[in-house]
Parts: sequence; structure tokens; C-alpha cells
Amino acid sequence: MSIKKHLNASFLLGLFASGMIVLIFAGGVVVGQKLTKFEFSTAFFQEEIDLLKKRLLGRSFIKDESKETSQTPLADLLQQKEVLSIPDIVEAASDSVVTVSIKKTQKVIDPNSAFLEVGPFGVRLPGEKTKQIKADIGTGFVVDSQENLVVTNKHVVSDPTAKYLVIDKENKEYKVVKIYRDPETDLAIIKVNGLNKPALPLGDSDKIRVGESVIAIGTALGEFRHTVTAGVVSGLGRGITAGDGFFMLEKLDNVIQTDAAINPGNSGGPLINSRGEVIGVNVAVTQGAENIGFAIPINLVKTMLDNFNRTGKFVRPFLGVSYQMISPKAALANEIPQGAYVLEVVEGSAAQAAGLKTGDIIVELNGIKLDQKHPLVKVVNRLKAGEEISLKYWREGKFHTVKAKLGSMGEEE
Repeated sequence: MSIKKHLNASFLLGLFASGMIVLIFAGGVVVGQKLTKFEFSTAFFQEEIDLLKKRLLGRSFIKDESKETSQTPLADLLQQKEVLSIPDIVEAASDSVVTVSIKKTQKVIDPNSAFLEVGPFGVRLPGEKTKQIKADIGTGFVVDSQENLVVTNKHVVSDPTAKYLVIDKENKEYKVVKIYRDPETDLAIIKVNGLNKPALPLGDSDKIRVGESVIAIGTALGEFRHTVTAGVVSGLGRGITAGDGFFMLEKLDNVIQTDAAINPGNSGGPLINSRGEVIGVNVAVTQGAENIGFAIPINLVKTMLDNFNRTGKFVRPFLGVSYQMISPKAALANEIPQGAYVLEVVEGSAAQAAGLKTGDIIVELNGIKLDQKHPLVKVVNRLKAGEEISLKYWREGKFHTVKAKLGSMGEEE
């Protein structure tokens, strides 16, 4: 259809609709309380407009809003809008965010018991008793609605002697039947009986920009479920030693920094961008600082899920080195190449089989140059366990190239 015909069709539709509005408005002014007499006219006009819409559908100036989708509520919103409001996102995502709760028996001091004398100085201590403990300790979110899989942090479900539950928005409890832990990235995926909640859409953490808006949802302080905080991405590629206020400190690499409040109990919850996509798993607050929280990039979770779909197990590729990335400044000052400086080689790993040693600098993996934008862990996690790779490394002033076969790591309960 020509541009002229497009304009004519648009003009006719606009004129027709305007005429309808004028007539209805005029009828309302004249008749007042007797407006119901014009209902047959309104219905007639609406039928004519609907018919005209059907004739013009598929053309660029009219959008068909009648199509239904079987996707999740958040995915539906993503189709409707490019940038969503915070209430839009929270309302659509909240059914898929759960609280993680622990149940275990442990010894506690009994203040009513008789005091016991212990030690050479006659120190008197009260006796102990066992008590059933149940407490909210973290957050999780659904990543697979068919398998009932929820992602959280490893440290949230780290106790092998405890039983874990998840609790939905309606405070209904579900039993955790399997836990898959990744000790390297502080991620865990738990399988839950009968949860049946929609999965949240996962974004691409490689495309995150500093300054973009984000939302965190979680059980703040282990007490306030479905707490919502908002902020921006403050930094990328951070390496930190952090804790969440409840558990031990842990070293994490290549994490997302945000000023959205991440409180104890938020661990394992989603960090969501303005398009309604999960871009990170909230993990920690740094020690001795305020308004600084961190999240693990969501692409690590996507890698875990891909492995599960292929193998039925949660494993990820493992090279077998601990390392420190060398900055351009340090490389220039020490007259060495940029790359991953090997601090330790794990016994029996792919790195040991390839002949790597402490002090080597890995400069390339499969032709990808390693630097602060492309750290070793990020490049390895794009690969698959068992995949053969090519490593280029620097040792004592010379470059060497070797082949290696990636191992796998993962933990299942």
C-alpha cells in the first residue's frame, strides 16, 4: 500500500473515531441521566472501528494488542514495554522470589539448669539443652518452572546436617529435596517439591552498563520477606572479600557492585534491571562499608543450567588454578605481560596436566587475551566441562602454548 493510502486510512480511522466521541459527548450533554439510550449507538460505532482495525492490522501504524501469551507474568511485561516501572517489576516478579528457611537441632545454653564447675579456676557455666531451630536465612528465585529449580547462594544452604525449606509469597512452605552446590562461585541450585512458580527471565550480565537502574528483592535481615530496594550498578568486575552478615567471609571475583541495599538475608535473591531481567544473584555486603552490595553475574547461573540440561548434573568447567589478574600498570612497571598470574595449581587438575606452575602468567585462552575486562574465570565459564582448550602462558621471559582438557567441578547432596 502506498504512503498516500496509509495516510488516507489513518485519517479516515481518526476522523471516524473523533466523530463517535463527539456524538457520544453531545448525547451526554443533551440527555444527561438518559445516556443509556445511546448505548446501541456506542456499540455500533465500536463494531465499525473493530472491523476497520481488522482490515488495517499488520500495517506499521496499528498494533495488535489482542494477542495472548502463555509466558510468565514478567515475560508478558517485557513484551509490552521496553522499560518498566519498579512497581510493575516487583508485582510481576514477586511470585517467583522465595525465602529460604533452615530447620535443625542444635545445643543451646539452658539458663534454668544447675551451674557446673569446669576448669582449674572454678569457672561455673550453665548446662546445655537441645532445641529445634527454624529461621529465615536467605532468599532464592525460580529459574526453571518445570523442574522446580531455585537458585540461591551456596553459603545459604551450606550446612549438610540441616533441612531446608522455601516459603513463597503466600507463606506456603515447600520441602527442598536436592541441593547442588558450586563451591567456587558461591552459587547453589535447589530442587523443590511442588513449587510450580514461573521462572524469572534471565538477562545477559556481559551487557551490563555502570549506572543502569537495578532492583533487589529479598528477605532483609532474615525477617522482612519480599523487601524491595533500588539503586544503580556502581561498578563491574570487582574482586572482594565479603560476607552477608550471617555467614563466614568469602573471596569472590568478577562481581557486580550496586548501591541497592543488600542486607543480611538478601543473599540469593535476584538483582533485576529496568527491563525486568535478572542480571545478578545478590550475595554480600562488604565489611566496614555502607551502601555497597555485590551480586554474582547471572551468566554463571545460565552456564550451570545449560550444563544441567545437557548432562542432568550441575557441573561447570574447571581449570584448576588460583590466580591474580595483572593490571596494565603492574605489567608495565614489572616488564611482564598482562594476564592471570598463577598463585597455585590444584593437584590432579587440567592445569597441572598441562604443566602449569606457580609464577606462570596465562596470557591467552583459546586465542582470547586475558585482561581485567576478560578475566580468566569469565572466559573459562563460557566453556564446557571436558572441552579441549589452548593455553598460552609466559614463563621466565618466554611464551609457551599447550593444550589442556577442562575438568569439572560441582557438588550435589
